Amino acid sequence: MTQSVGPKIGTAFAAAVVAFVILFFGQGLWTALLVLNLGHNPTALPWSVVAMAGVLWLMWQYLGGRWWPRSTSETRRRCLRANRVSPVMLSLSFLAGVMAVIALAGLWIVFFQLVRTPANILADAAKYPLLTVVLVTIMSSLVSPIVEEIAFRGYFQGTLERVFPVSIAVFVSSLLFMLAHVNHGWYWPKLTVYFLAGVTFGLIAWLTNSILASLPVHIVGDLTFFLLVWPRDSSRMLVSAGGADRWFWIHVAQAAIFSIGALIVFVRVAKVRRSEPQASGEIPANLAKPERP
Repeated sequence: MTQSVGPKIGTAFAAAVVAFVILFFGQGLWTALLVLNLGHNPTALPWSVVAMAGVLWLMWQYLGGRWWPRSTSETRRRCLRANRVSPVMLSLSFLAGVMAVIALAGLWIVFFQLVRTPANILADAAKYPLLTVVLVTIMSSLVSPIVEEIAFRGYFQGTLERVFPVSIAVFVSSLLFMLAHVNHGWYWPKLTVYFLAGVTFGLIAWLTNSILASLPVHIVGDLTFFLLVWPRDSSRMLVSAGGADRWFWIHVAQAAIFSIGALIVFVRVAKVRRSEPQASGEIPANLAKPERP
């Protein structure tokens, strides 16, 4: 924190480049595998799911410090941020995160009924076998969280926390996380929810000092939106067109009540963090431990 602003900005920029390389590699490869596997034959066996599982394992191992070059092993292990979390911290942070996800789902629906916003484009599941739809949905809900948590909460935010105040680190990492979703369109209702989701994941990663705590919440969030929110967006009626029915007010209450609940639990997580320093991830996880030369 004693270095000048210039080197700090340089460190942040370098970390952002690395984060986006990780993001584009992981998500781009998953897209390429899907196209290669199912692009011309929707009824083919979904081997891309197995292939991507192997890719994710290799990414986790390498970015966690394994293999060449040995000189960067410790840096990669620290940047992955896969530190052990106590059961109490893990359960409390998961509860806070899930409540935040429920609140954000309600907020997303409210926004869609207040402002005319195009729905996210989803693949036509009807032309694929049920098993393929299930497997691809599960893998898609793993690829994005794993890659994004490594990139934004591990390599990027973790680096920023070492040179900037935590509030700036979480804010900037959430901003980059939001910008990583502009492929869904430059619409403020969407971008606001993506930013707040980034804040949620960022807070969990900081409070626990581990993406092992933010990762399951991110997975729950993706599944919630994939299965329950996004498929219904195109049919939502604007309030200005008579859409302020009881469900609109239920979603308003959902957003408000679960936001308050999440904040209360986050305060509890912060208290546990202060009383249980080892639970905040000061002990590195064995699964990210680099091999000895």
